[in-house]
Amino acid sequence: MATSAMHPTLFINARLVDPAAGREERGGLLVAEGVIRDRGAHLTVPAAPEGAEIIDCRGQVLAPGLVDMRAFVGEPGAEHRETLKTASEAAAAGGVTTIVCMPDTDPVIDEPAIVDFVLRRARDTAIVNVHPAAALTKGLEGREMTEFGLLTEAGAVAFTDGARSVTNAQVMRRALTYARDFGVLILHHVEDPDLVGDGVMNEGERASRLGLLGIPREAETIMLERDLRLVRLTGARYHAAMISCADSVGLVERAKADGLPVTCGVSINNLTLNETDIGDYRTFLKLSPPLRSEDDRLAVVEALARGVIDVVVSDHNPQDVETKRLPFAEAADGAIGLETLLSAGLRAVHAGQIGLPRLLHALSTKPAELLGLPGGRLAAGAPADIIVLDPDAPYVLDKAELHSRSKNTPFDEARLQGRVLRTFVGGRQVYEASDASA
Repeated sequence: MATSAMHPTLFINARLVDPAAGREERGGLLVAEGVIRDRGAHLTVPAAPEGAEIIDCRGQVLAPGLVDMRAFVGEPGAEHRETLKTASEAAAAGGVTTIVCMPDTDPVIDEPAIVDFVLRRARDTAIVNVHPAAALTKGLEGREMTEFGLLTEAGAVAFTDGARSVTNAQVMRRALTYARDFGVLILHHVEDPDLVGDGVMNEGERASRLGLLGIPREAETIMLERDLRLVRLTGARYHAAMISCADSVGLVERAKADGLPVTCGVSINNLTLNETDIGDYRTFLKLSPPLRSEDDRLAVVEALARGVIDVVVSDHNPQDVETKRLPFAEAADGAIGLETLLSAGLRAVHAGQIGLPRLLHALSTKPAELLGLPGGRLAAGAPADIIVLDPDAPYVLDKAELHSRSKNTPFDEARLQGRVLRTFVGGRQVYEASDASA
């Protein structure tokens, strides 16, 4: 049964996990007019306002909805891969209440009119919050900056060239200088395309055994170190979109220790998978950055637990059959991830490598904070973008059941643990699992 944002809703018997406050408690949560009004142990059935709907969480986790900073949607221009509607349905099923869509569209999101188009389409068709990130350079070509001021006024929440890196250091320096003056955030894909060359997976013994050209870690670390030096020069806010290896962790940690305004993210794929998962040329695991060694994976998990890595992203990148059912070296990079983001992330929780509040902080609180969005917390006055989660529910993923238009998931037939039972955006229920009311 769908709930309405117009009538109060009282959630009772919940395990409240507020990652912003870093605490858990048993109790209830009161939502009215799309906003959280109160929370705590005192909220039981007798405390319900007149006419309120009561939802018994039966001891399950009640937490803020996830904020995904990196999702390639496809609309406009590649609706055969994904639309704002299908992406939002996948997001809701995965507990993601806000997605930031990348500018790699056709046309590129590099003008205010296209930002406005995406926002209007999202209002008409999407069931979760959608915020566009605008292109850092015109046409994603890495040569000429976009109009930061006009694009911000139109509604862009950050600036990035998506899966492309700005290789010209002078252009990047100028962009960081303008970003500082406009107070905007730059998200950068740290991968030197010249060092990547024809590489298709992590450089090392595994690539040699498969007969595939490798991508060295230096393709990432050299670009990252250059950017950090430019941040030191300009003082701009900078976010490395995804790091994937221990060397990058060390670079970010030193930059933070030096007081630079630097943050970074990690893809859920690099957090939970390694190069051996590629198996016999599984193209759904051809990614950028590539899956690294198990030592590198453990290094990023540990960095996330310590707070060196700030956010976890889905890096949702739908690809259709024509771009994925090819020899590994010829297949397109990318995997879908909105619907499996939380379930996959819970692997680290169940392994005892990270606490649930810390994981949710990286999935909701910190990205909201970086983007200047109001979500990611269970405080009075915060938007009622919330999820009910059974963190222990086991299941085997069937890609045919996913809501995304494309089915290129790296977790097909994987054993996962943790399912979203209900998702609410602005107090309105947008998703309910088939067994949520059982």
